[in-house]
Amino acid sequence: MIRASSCAVLVIFLLTVDRLPAQSKPPSPSPTPSQSATPKPWGISLTLYGYLPSDQDGYANPNVTADHGRLHLEARYNYEDLRTGSLWAGYNFHAGKTVELKLTPMIGGVFGRTQGIAPGCQASLRYRKVELSISNEYVFSTSEKAQSFYYSWPELTYSPVDWLSLGLAAQRTKPIHTKLDTQRGFVVGLSHKHAEFRAYVFNVGWTNPSLVLEVGWTF
Repeated sequence: MIRASSCAVLVIFLLTVDRLPAQSKPPSPSPTPSQSATPKPWGISLTLYGYLPSDQDGYANPNVTADHGRLHLEARYNYEDLRTGSLWAGYNFHAGKTVELKLTPMIGGVFGRTQGIAPGCQASLRYRKVELSISNEYVFSTSEKAQSFYYSWPELTYSPVDWLSLGLAAQRTKPIHTKLDTQRGFVVGLSHKHAEFRAYVFNVGWTNPSLVLEVGWTF
């Protein structure tokens, strides 16, 4: 009788255990932000400027930029001066949505016909279809103090549609020599997906005009 009672208890226990819900597996720990966040890819931009002064020889100015998060790298040729190159490193800042501010302070080394150290800055302020931007720097010459100079390129543009921009521009540069320290003019820009084209006309109505053509591609 004891054995029969024991067997009955064992059978009831097994049936009860079989009907109990299985223990769920503990959830896996959520990945930390460093594990789940994938690094943003590099943003590469190639830009070629063609300078066509009316009374001087024309020349090309190629620029390459690379951005990775906050890091900004840049290489230029014929920018600060003819037969002169420069390498840059900077830090990207971005703020605002309705009014969008972008700011990149940089430091560069200049070598070639002009040699020196150049702190600079690129900045833009955009509100809806209007954008104000400037690229500027000061080159401290390491060969002759008299060769130090300030360079700037401000623009004010309006974009009635996404692919078209119209506006005013100015430049103060060393490679082009005119009667004006600062050249003034207008700009017309077209863009499509990764490609951009801009035409600048400076000095119309003041002195001999200069034409600058820009072709850019962003990866």
